[in-house]
Amino acid sequence: MSKQEVSFFWFRRDLRLEDNVGLFHALQSKYRVIPLFIFDDSILDSLPKNDARVGFIHESLSKINTQLNEIGSSILIKKGKTQTVWQELIAEFDLKEVFFNKDYEPFAIQRDLAVCELLESNKIISYSFKDQVIFEEKEIAKADGLPYTVYTPYKNKWLEKYKSMAPVQEYDTGTSFSNFFKSNFLFPTLEQIGFEESPIKVKPHNLTQIANYHETRDFPAADSTSYLSPHLRFGTVSIRKLVNWAVRKNDVFLSELIWREFFMQILFSFPKVVDRNFKSAYDGIQWRNNEEDFKRWCTGTTGYPMVDAGMRQLNETGYMHNRVRMVVASFLCKHLLIQWQWGEAYFAEKLLDYELSANVGNWQWAAGTGCDAAPYFRVFNPDIQLKKFDEKGIYIRKWIPEFDLGYGEPMVDHAMARDRAIATYKAGILK
Repeated sequence: MSKQEVSFFWFRRDLRLEDNVGLFHALQSKYRVIPLFIFDDSILDSLPKNDARVGFIHESLSKINTQLNEIGSSILIKKGKTQTVWQELIAEFDLKEVFFNKDYEPFAIQRDLAVCELLESNKIISYSFKDQVIFEEKEIAKADGLPYTVYTPYKNKWLEKYKSMAPVQEYDTGTSFSNFFKSNFLFPTLEQIGFEESPIKVKPHNLTQIANYHETRDFPAADSTSYLSPHLRFGTVSIRKLVNWAVRKNDVFLSELIWREFFMQILFSFPKVVDRNFKSAYDGIQWRNNEEDFKRWCTGTTGYPMVDAGMRQLNETGYMHNRVRMVVASFLCKHLLIQWQWGEAYFAEKLLDYELSANVGNWQWAAGTGCDAAPYFRVFNPDIQLKKFDEKGIYIRKWIPEFDLGYGEPMVDHAMARDRAIATYKAGILK
């Protein structure tokens, strides 16, 4: 008996059925569409078994599966090395076409290239689409075609281009749901994938917070952030819907979304920034990289309340307020003279919204070694930051319950650390 000819839509960081570009085009195929997600062992093997992000992916896929069940379909979940899984799928199905949305990280680009070569060698056509950004790759470029490396001119060009096409087209996938392959694939439990529930959870996003974003965003005690970042990271929300909404509601929030795309195009154009300074002139800095100091930073026991509250919030919840992220990153690089790669790796392990391009971009911004970075002689004073943004100590008392019982001494004197940092940077800059 001959197998039915099918197309696949490969979910990755676009975990929604609504306004999904690649899925929209897949559903226009003349073949029935099987939705697919692959838990990639080359990523999972390095994660703790209770990683909250894996739990969130599983939960998001379960929601998709429930929606598909309502129309007599289901999602196919696989686990293994991506290339091996595709070889098995090619053998199992009469596969004609594969659709997916692009990913711009170096690892993902190489993975997708290898999969497309495998598909092509088996006479299977692959199609990729722009979905997680408004403008990708080299769509926002200078007049000479080179990428922008300074945010403000990039933002101006971005806005100019957006306004020429606003609102950005959203994709109504629902009208073609009847083209999903009729199936009842077994949906695995988290344990069957080799993971377990985490006490840390991704919070639902809340767009009502954004109306006053420009007034409240710097005050961590207000807890007025939208909690959108993990949802953007894994694509449970559409960037097109979000931007079209933000344009009408709040320019400052829109700027944050543009920063996200700025760092994505920096990573795409300059992949070396994954683990090296954008500004190579800073490669000569002699970091202290003291492991005991790093441990105190990680555990939130530096004696600086704003730093410690932020790190404890991160360790306990997987979140950290954006203003506090700047303070703790500056403290690690400038006060302790520990290179940004150490902090970037720790954030990669802990942050629910971990995004390679933004994490690398923001860490290099704080360290002063990235594109459009804070100058090296700008050293945040954690105590002044505390007085400006948590004057009543509400945020720090939430995360440091022992604060009023006689909090410990700072592990390093601010004035000394500032002078040491500036001298070390000055001496290390390559001419």
